[in-house]
Amino acid sequence: MQSGGLFHGLQLWVNLPRAMKFTQPRYQDLRGGDVALVTTPDSGALVRVIAGDVDGHAGPGSTHTPMAMVHATIAPTARLRLPWRRDFNALVYVLAGHGTVGQHGQPVSTGQLAVLGAGDVVEVGAAAGQETATPTMEVVILGGLPIREPLVWAGPFVMNTRAEVIAAFEDFQAGRMGQIPAVHGAPTQVVERQG
Repeated sequence: MQSGGLFHGLQLWVNLPRAMKFTQPRYQDLRGGDVALVTTPDSGALVRVIAGDVDGHAGPGSTHTPMAMVHATIAPTARLRLPWRRDFNALVYVLAGHGTVGQHGQPVSTGQLAVLGAGDVVEVGAAAGQETATPTMEVVILGGLPIREPLVWAGPFVMNTRAEVIAAFEDFQAGRMGQIPAVHGAPTQVVERQG
């Protein structure tokens, strides 16, 4: 990043079931060194488990509902066959590169999202030739137990009814939603460096 490389920052906003919608808001800052690292047997893919449990490997992300989130780096021509809970839904978002997703090899590339059907494995394969900016395919795989409730959203608020979304905006504007804590070790003042 300091020399002009790519940097990815992700925010995960977890929808909660109706009974948990008014759980105290909280924020969790996760760094690269915090996640569980797993590799495929052929070392063609590096999987970072961010939240949930994937094939017995737990990530540090704390969620109120059953879900999983991973960031995978897949080398050119390599395939990732990630064990996945059959009762979870699954999404694959391509951060960089191109390849295929799913058992039928649907083509995907940077900025595209694939919504997968039922199954117990998520398959992603990287194409032989990748973009010059990134030599590997980078994907986020995310899913969880479906909540199956009505959904209404506006801005960052996800509720079950329009009235609840309006109330959430009012609570936010009145300062009743708490504050995001400072990140440990992050600078609190602007520092300028010469040459």
